[in-house]
Amino acid sequence: MAETTQTLRSAGAARGRKKNSQAKEIWRRYRKNKAAVLGLVILIFILGIALFADLIVPYSKCIEQVGADRLQGPSLAHFFGTDEYGRDLFARVVHGSRFSLFIGVATSLMALVFGAILGASAGYFGGVVDNVICRIIDVFACVPPILLSLAVVAALGTNLRNLIIAITVSCIPGNVRLIRSLVLTVAEQDYVEAARSYGTSTPRILFRYVLPNAMGPIIVNTTMSISDMILSAAGLSFIGMGIQPPSPEWGALLSNAQTYLFTAPYMLVFPGIFIILSSLAFNLVGDGLTDALDPKLKD
Repeated sequence: MAETTQTLRSAGAARGRKKNSQAKEIWRRYRKNKAAVLGLVILIFILGIALFADLIVPYSKCIEQVGADRLQGPSLAHFFGTDEYGRDLFARVVHGSRFSLFIGVATSLMALVFGAILGASAGYFGGVVDNVICRIIDVFACVPPILLSLAVVAALGTNLRNLIIAITVSCIPGNVRLIRSLVLTVAEQDYVEAARSYGTSTPRILFRYVLPNAMGPIIVNTTMSISDMILSAAGLSFIGMGIQPPSPEWGALLSNAQTYLFTAPYMLVFPGIFIILSSLAFNLVGDGLTDALDPKLKD
C-alpha cells in the first residue's frame, strides 16, 4: 500500500515537473516575439484599468451631469474633457472598459463552449451527425457576422444580455469549423484508438484526449476573436443597437461623439484610442501564442 502511494506521488510530481517545463518553454518562445510582449503589456494595462476602475475614478462621475462643464476640452480637472451633458469623459472611458472587455471575453468563451461541443461532435462521430451540424452551420455562415448579430439584436431587443447572445451566435460557426477540423486530425491518432480499445467512454475521450491535444490553435483563435467581438460590440453600439445610454460602453461613446466631430473631436479620439489599443493587444498576444504553442517551431 505504501509503495503504491509513493508511486502515485512520484507520478504526480513527474507530471507537475513536465507541466512546469512546458510552461517555461512556452514563455521562452513567447518572449522572443517583441511585438507579442508589447501586446501583453498593453493588455495587462487595459485589464488593470477595468479591474480597478472604481479605485481610479468613482462610477458616479460617469453619470453626473454638470451643465456648466459641458463640452470642455481636456484639462487637469477633466483629463479627457467632458461630453454634451458635462459628464467626465475620463470616467466614462475607464468604466466603459468593463463593458467592452466583458462583452469580448464573455462572447468568445461562450462561442468556444458551444463551438467545442458541436465541432467535436461533428468531427468525432462523423456521418449523419457531422452532416446535420455542418449544414446548420452553413446556413448561419451564409450571413455576415455583423448582419447576423444585427438581426438577432433587432429580434430580441437592445440590452446587454441580448447583445452578448447576438455576438455569440455570430461567432459560433467559425469555432465549429475550426474545432471540427482539429478533431478530425486528432481523432485518428494512436492514443485515441487505444482509448477506444480500452472501452473509454466517448465524453472522456473527447474531453480528456482529443480536445486537450488541439488546444493550441483553439486558444490562439479564442484570444484573437476577443478583438473581433470588442469591435462588433462597438459597431452595434455605434449604430444604437448595442449598449444603451447612459452606460459608458466605448462604441456608445463614439456614437455620441459623431455629432461633435468638429467642435469637440476629443470625444471621438479617446474612446477610439482605447478600442484600437485593446484590439491591437489581443491580436498581438494571439500572434505570440501562435508561435509559442507551435510544437514544430524550433529555436
